[in-house]
Amino acid sequence: MQVILGVIFHFFGGFASGSFYIPYKKVKGWAWESFWIIGGIFSWLIVPPLAAWITIPNFTEIIFHSQAKILIITYVFGLLWGIGGLTYGLGVRYLGVSLGSTIILGLCAVFGALIPSVYYNFFPQTGKDSIITFFTTKWGQFVLLGIFICVIGIIICGFAGTMKEKELKAGKADIADNKEYKFGLGIFVAIVSGVLSACFNFGIEAGKSMADTANVLWKIGHQGQGNFLYQNNVIYVVILWGGLTTNFIWCMILNTRNKTFYDYINLKTPLLKNYLFSALAGTIWFLQFFFYGMGESRLGNGASSWILHMAFIILIANTWGLLLNEWKGVGRKAKFTVISGIVTIIISVMIVGYGNSIK
Repeated sequence: MQVILGVIFHFFGGFASGSFYIPYKKVKGWAWESFWIIGGIFSWLIVPPLAAWITIPNFTEIIFHSQAKILIITYVFGLLWGIGGLTYGLGVRYLGVSLGSTIILGLCAVFGALIPSVYYNFFPQTGKDSIITFFTTKWGQFVLLGIFICVIGIIICGFAGTMKEKELKAGKADIADNKEYKFGLGIFVAIVSGVLSACFNFGIEAGKSMADTANVLWKIGHQGQGNFLYQNNVIYVVILWGGLTTNFIWCMILNTRNKTFYDYINLKTPLLKNYLFSALAGTIWFLQFFFYGMGESRLGNGASSWILHMAFIILIANTWGLLLNEWKGVGRKAKFTVISGIVTIIISVMIVGYGNSIK
């Protein structure tokens, strides 16, 4: 039952992440950097401590009493992840929700799932699974198989994207719905984003002692009820300070360079709607990790949780891409290819889930 709940929570998180960019499409008359940072203020500054305060009343004390080294490392990973998150928005802009999310999150899934287990192979810690554990246990082998199949699904979706690009250049697809589609620039940005976005999982691992403290304190008053469902919320506060730093600096640079500071008070645009949709996008974005923490607390395995989270995001993002006509006018072969990739990713999720169920 715990595994089923974990998978369900990860689905909710994946749905939030795969859907958060949709409200941004309702923002009118603002430059990308303007709506991105407004949404980001909610994603990284306002909502995380609010969620932590609601679920972990003493979260500030946990942060205050943590070792400076842990806070710094967690924050630095947040900075690096911030670059990945920043370029994620650009990747989606140039490749579309479906293809952009697939490539970025696919790379993020592989790096985020496997690198921590490699680290724990050289620096063992109680309760942490090493890469050797994955190769030498039946459940671990199923998880690795699921990751491998997920990569295949990502490659299939990426191939569908190249087919789409060829049809755009040949004039066979609807350019109006793909006017910002730039495969070359987009793929470069997506690779950078995918690698650096994995740093969020590294940040979770680095700050795990804070979550462990929250878990211990909760268990004192809830004996026999398993692990604390919201223990990771305290880590997010520190990681997202790093993400806010990176994104705020870059967006301010773009506001200055593009002379778009006026966006925030431009009465010729629907200001209230722009602020509301940006805030909504930012809040939905954070919910992905709110549910991710819940899922991880039930699965108890960082690699499995990470790959499930990313796979669900890819699934939802591609579904949105189809619903939003990002593949409008594209031939049946390309559509069949991207759908095949989605199905492959679904299969990978089921295999990872099974692997955890027999752990």
